[in-house]
Amino acid sequence: MNSQTRTPTHSVVGRGVTPGMKKDIALYVNKCLTCLKVKAEHQKPSGLLQQPEIPIWKWDQISMDFITKLPRTSRNHDSIWVIVDRLTKSAHFLPIREDYTMDRLAKLYIDEVVMRHGVPISILSDRDSRFTSRFWQTLQNALGTKIYMSTAYHPQTDGQTERTYQTLENMLRSCVIDFGGSWDIHLPLIELSYNTSYHTSIQCAPFEALYGQKCRSPVCWSEIGESQIIGPEYIQELTDKIMLICKRMKTTQDQQKNYADNRRKPLEFQVGDIVMLKVSPWKGIVRFGKRGKLAPRYVGPFKILERIGSVAYRLELPPELNNIHDVFHVSSLKKCLLEESLAVPLVGNTN
Repeated sequence: MNSQTRTPTHSVVGRGVTPGMKKDIALYVNKCLTCLKVKAEHQKPSGLLQQPEIPIWKWDQISMDFITKLPRTSRNHDSIWVIVDRLTKSAHFLPIREDYTMDRLAKLYIDEVVMRHGVPISILSDRDSRFTSRFWQTLQNALGTKIYMSTAYHPQTDGQTERTYQTLENMLRSCVIDFGGSWDIHLPLIELSYNTSYHTSIQCAPFEALYGQKCRSPVCWSEIGESQIIGPEYIQELTDKIMLICKRMKTTQDQQKNYADNRRKPLEFQVGDIVMLKVSPWKGIVRFGKRGKLAPRYVGPFKILERIGSVAYRLELPPELNNIHDVFHVSSLKKCLLEESLAVPLVGNTN
């Protein structure tokens, strides 16, 4: 074919097509269940960044999660319980076994957190089965602590803990490579090193933010000395430092939100709207016909029952998905204009 006979495809398609016809075609495609299931999204991710509020005092609001599947040590540890104060960024790294009972975890929590820092006001975590258990919920309710959990398959709820994981895992690898031995032997010094390292968001070390002075260690032995500030002056200095840390955290959060929202778009639904649900987060959870790459990108349609917060919605899931948490982030949803009478039942197997 020479250049005189070649015709661009878009010019042929666009020839004689009015804006009204384009709108009707788009509406027709949006009502096609097959198109809704298989078409990929090429727009910005939905849902602006929603950040948790800044705490007003130390260890009032904490976050926690587990690092699992680590090599089993001579002390039979194979996991780490990471607990982080959301204000000072100070952290505890507790070696545990993945098969610890909730009774044992609760005792460890009382000994390492409550006895050192008091009862926290709130706990931010993911939807680990240990945090969703009735025992854990009852314990925190008795202590007067509120539990805030992330939506299903959306780890961005608490980026602080996820970032702490990366730092901790890097430090563990370095210690094992350089010094050898089991990783739990190095964990106390890793915790000390983490808590005495400079954090950009608070512009100081967590140890200094927590105790009001730098850590006395060989690294800065000659800089510390004994504090000369006592009585009311010391309390006032601590209060001023906390206010300064909150201001620094607010500045950091604003920068993070501006950066994230430039790559996202706002999206809202109403109760009763019909939506499609993205399949990609469910890899290993739900197998739709076990078709691998040819599986649908979206499943549904499902009805929205309730709005949870600013960017999460509760869906009316069918009985075959009763083992799936029914609250999802808006980024996993897509508007569906299909009439309910034309909906096709969900096909697939669940684990």
